[in-house]
Amino acid sequence: MSLSFSANLGFLWTELSLPDAVRAAKRAGFSAVELHWPYATDAADLKQALAETDLPVLGLNTSRGNLENGDFGLSALPGREQDAHAAIEQALAYAAEIGATAVHVMAGKTGAPKARETFIANLRYAADKAKPSGITILIEPINQHDAPGYFLSDNATASAIIAEAGRDNIRIMFDCYHVGRSGKPVLEEFEAHRHNIGHVQFAAVPDRGEPNSGEVDFATVLPKLAEGGYRGHFGAEYKPRGTTEAGLGWLAAWR
Repeated sequence: MSLSFSANLGFLWTELSLPDAVRAAKRAGFSAVELHWPYATDAADLKQALAETDLPVLGLNTSRGNLENGDFGLSALPGREQDAHAAIEQALAYAAEIGATAVHVMAGKTGAPKARETFIANLRYAADKAKPSGITILIEPINQHDAPGYFLSDNATASAIIAEAGRDNIRIMFDCYHVGRSGKPVLEEFEAHRHNIGHVQFAAVPDRGEPNSGEVDFATVLPKLAEGGYRGHFGAEYKPRGTTEAGLGWLAAWR
């Protein structure tokens, strides 16, 4: 079975400008790219690189907020609705400009009593704004080791929130790394929530390095996810242990 891989340029080729990182991804053999927070890059420059390489952009994240104050997303924070809406609008506008097909709406770190209802209201806002452009809204459970206090940390909660939000363009960004780092079996979690999964990412567990080592055998797991019905790209969102180029041996072998 042939698998398709996208390069997450939030972690790969970070020494390059974003347009040059797109070009590097194409040379390496990736068939798509995805982004974290591309807003400092002029969209026209990025569009030029995307046109040159003919690589689709699978998604980008909403702003984390005020990093100096510890923000790591805004949409589950009661009282920050105006900031959350601004971040959603910024992400959707940039996504539309470069042709990205999804926006990951970051929940943020909070244990506030009204966090869930705040997140759902902001997701409805995002989904309704995204609908005319055909953009999918993604939510991502993030493990508590990497982001202590992050509101959304498991796929069961994500699925319940999607059901309650009641919008058909909200999906889960299923990150195998976060699942494994949380001590859960990747295949079982995928099977339980695949009806809600919009994108799959991966990295070695537990160090988030290249995926051809660690506790999860991705050479076996990723084909099984495809056999289980996943038809999208697999997002390589790992932190290279050395240079990006030096760690790409897995790509030719698995592609």
